[in-house]
Amino acid sequence: MNRNYKVLELDKILELLVAETSCDDAAALARSLEPSSDIMAAQRMMADTSAAYLLMARFGSPSFAHIKNITDPLRRAQAGSSLSMRELLEVAETLRIIRSLYDWHNNCAGEGTCLDDRFNALSPNKYIEEKIRGAILSEDEMADSASPELSHIRRKMREASSRVREKLDKMTRSAEYQKYLQDPIVTIRSGRFVVPVKSEHRGEVAGLIHDTSSSGATVFIEPIGVVEANNELRVLMSKEKAEIERILSALSVEVGGFSEAIIEDYHLVVELNFIFAKARLAYKMKAVEPTLTEDGNIILTKARHPLLDPETAVPINVELGGKFDTLVITGPNTGGKTVTLKTIGLLTLMGMCGLMPPVGDGSVISVFDEVHADIGDEQSIEQSLSTFSAHMTNLIRIIDQADNKSLVLMDELGAGTDPVEGAALATAILERLRMKGARIAATTHYAELKAYAIHTPGVENGSCEFDVATLRPTYRLLIGIPGRSNAFAISERLGMDAALVERAKQLVSSESQRLEDVVMKLEERRQSLESQLEQAEHLRQTAQTAGQKAEQQLVELEIMREKEIERAKVDARRIIQRARSESEQLINELDTLRKEKNSADFTQRAQDAKSRLRSRLREVEDAIDPVLNKRKTEYKLPRELMAGDEVLIVDIDKKGVVISPTDGNGKVSVQAGIIKTRVGIDNLRLLNEQTGKKSTPQSAAVRTLKGDSSRGVRALRTELDIRGLMTDEGILELDRFLDDAVMTGIDLITIIHGKGTGALRVAVHQHLRKHPLVKSFRLGVFGEGENGVTIVELK
Repeated sequence: MNRNYKVLELDKILELLVAETSCDDAAALARSLEPSSDIMAAQRMMADTSAAYLLMARFGSPSFAHIKNITDPLRRAQAGSSLSMRELLEVAETLRIIRSLYDWHNNCAGEGTCLDDRFNALSPNKYIEEKIRGAILSEDEMADSASPELSHIRRKMREASSRVREKLDKMTRSAEYQKYLQDPIVTIRSGRFVVPVKSEHRGEVAGLIHDTSSSGATVFIEPIGVVEANNELRVLMSKEKAEIERILSALSVEVGGFSEAIIEDYHLVVELNFIFAKARLAYKMKAVEPTLTEDGNIILTKARHPLLDPETAVPINVELGGKFDTLVITGPNTGGKTVTLKTIGLLTLMGMCGLMPPVGDGSVISVFDEVHADIGDEQSIEQSLSTFSAHMTNLIRIIDQADNKSLVLMDELGAGTDPVEGAALATAILERLRMKGARIAATTHYAELKAYAIHTPGVENGSCEFDVATLRPTYRLLIGIPGRSNAFAISERLGMDAALVERAKQLVSSESQRLEDVVMKLEERRQSLESQLEQAEHLRQTAQTAGQKAEQQLVELEIMREKEIERAKVDARRIIQRARSESEQLINELDTLRKEKNSADFTQRAQDAKSRLRSRLREVEDAIDPVLNKRKTEYKLPRELMAGDEVLIVDIDKKGVVISPTDGNGKVSVQAGIIKTRVGIDNLRLLNEQTGKKSTPQSAAVRTLKGDSSRGVRALRTELDIRGLMTDEGILELDRFLDDAVMTGIDLITIIHGKGTGALRVAVHQHLRKHPLVKSFRLGVFGEGENGVTIVELK
């Protein structure tokens, strides 16, 4: 592998990719993966990975388990060789995987991706797969059903074996022979049935000796009486072997006929396994597809080094190649400078390999012809023992090879020699690489390079933030701000004598001191602005939340207003209906009296009618102004109201909670739902806090009036829900509802009885058929509740 790629640890990423593959050939593809400098090829590889990632997210990962390279057996079968049962089973397993992948893709219908051509190119061969599976049970066993001849031979073998065993079993159970036997068992030697005979009695059992025990105490004899049967069994075993070989040969010929197609499918499966391995790796890294370009611009948002623990790694934001082509990163040791360099280089290489890097949305990675790295790292990721000479050798090579299509990463540029000469040499190297048009990121401790970045267009400072208070790096990368080594602050914090530290500060050149002072002021200003920005963002979020809450309250108030208007309309309709009914009744009575004015008791009846008229008019007036009626109800608070008391606002018949006690004007602040209002004390009733009921007898009058009013409102409902009631209870509620509906002039009502077993629906229909107030009824249609409701038309 290219040395630069190893320095940036691409080989470790590829090993992680190998672990996600399912076969050796896919693993080989993963190990041989190289970054592509061709933008089209890199975008194509990235598109493959992204397509597999999206398919896995929606449909799960397809299975590539147990896939093996069967190219060699297939080539031999194509040439006419006979394959073993193990090889044929591997062919069948490969065909099963091909078929399962093809079916998996068909189940992803509607998701057109760049992988469709490869999935559609698969050619499942279920005929060969099932033929092999039906004939071969395992690597060592052929099924009886593999051929009629094999089944016939094995049946004869079982019969011959049974006859031999039967004869030998009689011998082992015979008292005549048991005394000669070592054990009363039947065993097999050299494919023939024998019995174990004691060595000293070998002459007592007539037959052929096939074996002797290791101790010599036992000989295994084939009695003369079963020799012929054993011979027959051996002949059948030879026939069985020949038939198995014939079956294997026939299967191999058939497999050989499809070998080219199967080999092509196998290579497609290996390629798909490799692509889905990249997708699985991206899923584990929580990676995102970046935008690939070739303009040399790099924008990494929330980028993490993929070899660091994602739970503890601090994401960084990096830009390079846009407003500036060179980034000079400074800061204290162990602050994350080298990790930042490696993150830039490694994520760029991953993008060029078609691997999704662990970055945030909106990230951009450029494709380069070469990525050069001179990183000697003794402090964080991987130890390196490079000397100054080795560094210079690498830098000379990089300078010779770099061009405007190169990304150059240099760690501790100019270190390892005299600081003055090292800083000058580092500046010259940066100038030469910039002249060649390379994109550069370098780390350093030299103040001269910080000043060079400040004064040179196209060169930008970057720093790894360090918290002096805790002596810990934050690992945040700050673009546009030079870093400080913080050597004096760290030393003093660790306990070094303050006078000694002050003397060291005096020894620093005035120019370096001025630069450090500028950097310190810039850092203080940045932290102040960052704190103000956080406060402003907090205030913005608070204001946004308050605005959303206010909008929600406005919506709720509008809903409540509409409900109250509708409620008022219902009350008005009820009052008008009642007044009309009373008026008609009074007119009828007056007509009756007019006709009977000559009767003897006319005067008395007229007085009674006038009295009833006045009484009913008062009732109608009371009904027209129920609020006035409620206010006239005599009521006295049992005690002074306190914050937290639950009260009833009489005129709107709504419960509320006291916020503050009575003021000098007799007003009380009350929270009713989302509304805060001030209510006169004579318009409030104290509720029992434990039971939620009115606490005085006087309030019972209000409760009675409210019950009458609510019954009038309930009569105007057009729906009755009797789900969960017994049949008798439901019919009783139905009768009441029908009476109220007719009294209020409603023509069409809905009975909700539910579906369930249908018993309640049947009872409702039977009752409606006989009811004198019902004109017709029907079951609901779609959108009305279907057969869970009944629509009733009244006369």
